[in-house]
Amino acid sequence: MVSSSVANSVQQAVAVAVAPPSSAVIEPLPLLRDIPVSERPNMFSRKIQICCFLFDFSDPMNSLREKEIKRQILVELVDFVQSGTGKLSEIMQEELIGMISVNIFRCLPPASHENTGSENLELEEDETSLDPAWPHLQIVYELLLRYVVSSETDTKVAKRYIDHTFGLKLLDLFDSEDHREREYLKTILHRIYGKFMVHRPFIRKAINNIFYRFIFETERHSGIGELLEILGSIINGFALPMKEEHKLFLVRALIPLHKPKSISMYHQQLSYCITQFIEKDYKLADIVIRGLLKYWPVTNCQKEILFLGELEEVLEGTQSAEFQRCMVPLFRQIGRCLNSPQFQVAERTFFLWNNDHIVSLIAQNRDVIFPIIFESLEKNIRGHWNQAVHGMTANVRRMFLEMDAELFEECHRQYLEKEARAQELEEQRQLTWKRLEAVAAQTGGEDMVMVN
Repeated sequence: MVSSSVANSVQQAVAVAVAPPSSAVIEPLPLLRDIPVSERPNMFSRKIQICCFLFDFSDPMNSLREKEIKRQILVELVDFVQSGTGKLSEIMQEELIGMISVNIFRCLPPASHENTGSENLELEEDETSLDPAWPHLQIVYELLLRYVVSSETDTKVAKRYIDHTFGLKLLDLFDSEDHREREYLKTILHRIYGKFMVHRPFIRKAINNIFYRFIFETERHSGIGELLEILGSIINGFALPMKEEHKLFLVRALIPLHKPKSISMYHQQLSYCITQFIEKDYKLADIVIRGLLKYWPVTNCQKEILFLGELEEVLEGTQSAEFQRCMVPLFRQIGRCLNSPQFQVAERTFFLWNNDHIVSLIAQNRDVIFPIIFESLEKNIRGHWNQAVHGMTANVRRMFLEMDAELFEECHRQYLEKEARAQELEEQRQLTWKRLEAVAAQTGGEDMVMVN
C-alpha cells in the first residue's frame, strides 16, 4: 500500500495542477551530480515536487518555460536512475513513485468511436487519439521503466510502492488509444511481472478480469493485443505439468476471446498464445479445436479466414489421439467452408491440404473423414462459381482417389444413392402438391356451384 507521504504529495500536486504554476515555484535547479552527496536527497525532493506539476498540453504555447524545466528535470532523473551513481533511499523511492503516479494515472479521453458514434472498431492509427502530453509522459514512463529494471532497485523495498493498487491503475491505462503509451505499458508490466514474483498471480488474475469484461460486456478495449503479447511470453515460461489455473485461463479467457467482432485487432497475438499452450501440452488440442468450432463465425468471412489460419497452426501441433476426438465436428465445419460461396474462405480451407502433417492425420482417419466431406467436394465440382475453387476441388478429389480408390468408389456410390433418394423424394413431393392442387380446384368449383 502507498504510504501517507506519497498520498499527500499526490493530493498536493493535484491541487496545484488546478491553477498554472508560477515562475517562482518552477525554476532551474542545479544538477544532482554537481552537488555534494549529502545534499542530493533534499535536491531530489525539490525536483520531484516540480515534476508533480501537471500542465495543459492542449495549448502548446502555454507555460513554455515551465514545461521545458520540467522536461529537463525528468530527463536528468532518468539518467540518474539509469546510471546508478546515487542509490535511492526508501524515501526517495517513495517520492519517485508518487510523482510517477501523479503524471501517468489519469482519466483517459473518450475513445474515438464514442466521439463520432461510429461502430467501426478497426480505426486507423492516425484516426485514434494521441495524447498531446506525450513529450512529458514518455519520459515519465522511461523513468518508471529504468527504476523497475535497475539492478539497484530492491524488490523487497519497491513492492511497498509498486503494489496491487499501482498494478491495477497501470492495467487501466492499457485502454489508451495512444499506441506509444501502450508499448511502454507492455514493456513495463512485463518487467514488473518478471521482477516482482509476489505480484505474478495477481497480475494474471487482473488481466483475466479485463478479458472477461471485454468479452462479455463491452467488446471495446484498445490494449487487448498488448496484454496478449505479455501473456504469450508468460505462457512460454509455464512449468510442466501445467497448473489447473493455467488450463482454466485457456478455457475461460483465451478461447472466448474468439467471440468479439474486433478479433482482427489482436488475432495474431491470440493465436500465438493458443499455440503456445498446445506446444506446452499437446493434449489441449482437442479443447482448443472444439472451442474454435463453438465460436466459428457464421456471416463474417474475414473472421472465418482468420479462424482457418489459426486452425492450421493448431492442427500442426495436434497428435493423432486428440485429432480423433474432434475430427467429426471439425470436418463437418471444414465441409461447410469448402462450399462457401465466398471464394477466399473456400480457397483458405483447401490450403489445409498443403500441410503434410494435416494430410497425414486425414489419411490415418480417412474411413471417417472421406464420407463427411465427399459431398462437399461433389457439390463444388457440380456447382461452385469460382474456377480456382474448381481446380482445388479436383486436386483434393484426385488425392483422395489415389489415397484409397476403394473407399472413394464406396463414397461415390453412397453419394449417388443419396442423390437418387433425394430426387425420388422431390418427385413424390411435387406429385403430392399436384394432387392437392387438383383436389383444391375440384372442391373450389363445387363450392361455387352450391353458392349459385
